[in-house]
Amino acid sequence: MNGLAAPCNFVIFGATGNLALIKLLPALYYLEAANRIHADTRFVAFARREWTVAEWAAHMLETLPQHVGARYDRAIAEKLAARFAYVSGDLNDPAAYQNLKTALDQSRVCTCEMLVFYLAIRPADFMAVVKNLSHAGLNAPRGLHRIVVEKPFGTDIESARILNMQLHEHFDEAQIYRIDHYLGKETVQNLLVFRFANTLIEPVWNRNYIDHVQITVAETGGIGERAGYYDSAGAMRDMLQNHLMQILTVVAMEPPAAFEADALRDEKVKVLRSIRPIPRQAVAAYAFRARYGAGNIGGATVPAYINEKGVDPNSTTETFVAAKFYIDNWRWRGVPFYLRTGKRLARNQSYIAIRFKQPPQLLFQSAHIEHPFDPNWILLSIQPQEGMHIEIHAKQPGLGMSTRLVQLNASYRKTEEAALDAYSALLLDVIEGDGSLFIRFDEVEWAWRVVDPILRHWMQEREYIHSYPAGSWGPEAADRLFDSEDHTWRNSV
Repeated sequence: MNGLAAPCNFVIFGATGNLALIKLLPALYYLEAANRIHADTRFVAFARREWTVAEWAAHMLETLPQHVGARYDRAIAEKLAARFAYVSGDLNDPAAYQNLKTALDQSRVCTCEMLVFYLAIRPADFMAVVKNLSHAGLNAPRGLHRIVVEKPFGTDIESARILNMQLHEHFDEAQIYRIDHYLGKETVQNLLVFRFANTLIEPVWNRNYIDHVQITVAETGGIGERAGYYDSAGAMRDMLQNHLMQILTVVAMEPPAAFEADALRDEKVKVLRSIRPIPRQAVAAYAFRARYGAGNIGGATVPAYINEKGVDPNSTTETFVAAKFYIDNWRWRGVPFYLRTGKRLARNQSYIAIRFKQPPQLLFQSAHIEHPFDPNWILLSIQPQEGMHIEIHAKQPGLGMSTRLVQLNASYRKTEEAALDAYSALLLDVIEGDGSLFIRFDEVEWAWRVVDPILRHWMQEREYIHSYPAGSWGPEAADRLFDSEDHTWRNSV
């Protein structure tokens, strides 16, 4: 990141909530530490707690250290806190928005004309905020300000369309930033460079050489205090429809005409439009769901999902989903893309695994080969460590022609370089008006088109759901999705 972001006034709705506490405030701290926030930029925290500005500043200084860790510097935190005003109010109270308008008028300096509204709140409250902003005149002049919307964007294709129509009554599409923090992760951004800046890679990135692709996002954590949201959403809506589908589009997209927002998003939409529709009667062959039972995570016993606080005892909500998709275009026809995500799995780990086809003739099969059928892989680790690994065959040292699989490892960062925080990158893009790593509505719509048949089928089959012990890699029954007997899940990089 180079240069300095333009000045703005930045409003965080739900400023005392979990998202702001864990993600947004630390991300702003990192930008402050890197001197990437313009001196004239001001922030307003909007929340229900009846605090003064001093109490809000004390809250920031108390909570930031535990989320920033060893990189914490109190002087930087104090500098960031001094940029904040605080407005107490209910999201549904029009009078609170007049107080917000007053706070913005008081904090605004002459060079800060643009406003950013970040909705770090429940999706159910989105439209109340948008309508109240409009009634208070805070969306005027139309076309200037920006609004950031967190996932999930709707619960199905119809609700997404309705929400989008309501948003467009008050903001233009170019003003709406639908955020998916996975697109801000270093590995996902690096994938674009890896593919399109290296002539070694792009010629083999197609159906002629690639056997299949796996995308895994695994979490050891459960649902925590989110039962109210999660029990109505599930893993499909919470993770696969957005995070994993976005990663899939970056893996599979064609080279854009230019590295510009609409050019990038045009190519991602083409991928989603090319995904083979899943007939309702064939859903079981393309998608699998399950939920975690009791088990052991990190030496501690954890309860089953059904016993978590706030979960409906009759719930059939999935905490694990695996799905298979085909992209019916010239590059990917016939190549299965296996997507998998779940809670209470064995490790916190996210990665992209690309398996290559076997050579047309195994010349060394007659030799004493350690693993004659081990294929080549490219493994792109997203978290917890970011990096790239390539698995190839090499001759073992010594006499004879025995071979073994070796791994070539590359880190994206030098030892002294700090990791890029995904939210920091995305917040900076919002301030600068760069929508490249944000989601346009047609992407949302086509992603819902892909998964809607699966969700409708599951809604009709609520009598039974598979289970898996917490601390495992999910149920073995998910293997039924594989096209070939030699396809297995990669559980590590």
